[in-house]
Amino acid sequence: MILDSHHHLWNYSVNEYSWITDDMAVLKKDFLPRSLERISKTSGVDGFVAVQARQSIEETKWLLKLAADADLIKGVVGWLPLQDDSLAQELDHFFSFKKLKGVRHVVQDEPDDDFILGKRFNQGVKSLLPYGLVYDILIFAKHLPQTIQFVDNHAEQLFVLDHIAKPAISSHQVNRSWQNDISSLAERENVLCKFSGVVTEVIKNEWNAEMLRPWWDCTLEAFGTKRLLFGSDWPVCLLKSNYQQWIETVRSFIEELSSSEQADIMGRNAMRAYRIE
Repeated sequence: MILDSHHHLWNYSVNEYSWITDDMAVLKKDFLPRSLERISKTSGVDGFVAVQARQSIEETKWLLKLAADADLIKGVVGWLPLQDDSLAQELDHFFSFKKLKGVRHVVQDEPDDDFILGKRFNQGVKSLLPYGLVYDILIFAKHLPQTIQFVDNHAEQLFVLDHIAKPAISSHQVNRSWQNDISSLAERENVLCKFSGVVTEVIKNEWNAEMLRPWWDCTLEAFGTKRLLFGSDWPVCLLKSNYQQWIETVRSFIEELSSSEQADIMGRNAMRAYRIE
């Protein structure tokens, strides 16, 4: 199975998606499951993991409802109030939704660079373990040192790093600070990584596979073929790439790997991480 480990869905509104700015006009419309059907037919992707785009329980419920009605949506990474007293009640409620596979908080937008080390936030993350929920890490590259400390506080929790920590990409020359930090984080075997959302971190308007290959090589060397996941970050990736262009780029990166290693990266690792049958 080819499984896209990271995509988003929304009914667009200015108020609910204020992060979509005027220079992101391509995103200012609805993206719903019927679009996934078209993507599946043209790209050969068999399933998708829907990831939160708003920090609200209402969106989590909405994504789970969509997933219940759409076979292509194999799992949901939603948002829950990790810092609130209501968390235990919410976890008990959502435990019955079998397509809820993980939780994410938009740490990258928190004004405090040390947010991920906060006491209440970490208490909330600890609460995920008994429910078998993955925690998706959404950060910028500058947050990697704090994230390493954070992961070390949760040795039994499974983490998935989104978008290779969103390094700013201006050329094929890999940022050494990012490379060192990503390699250090990868030493923690309870952390997996999505090769997703990379193209939108390219500062220039134009990009090609040759520019991104060194970043792929570093990520592959750090996490190996058993802890690396293909993802698209669709529709956000449309800011720089259509879906087919992105998946063909990743396929070009893995063509020298064995068929088993390719299958791991393109689906099996995500299936194992998110407990997808």
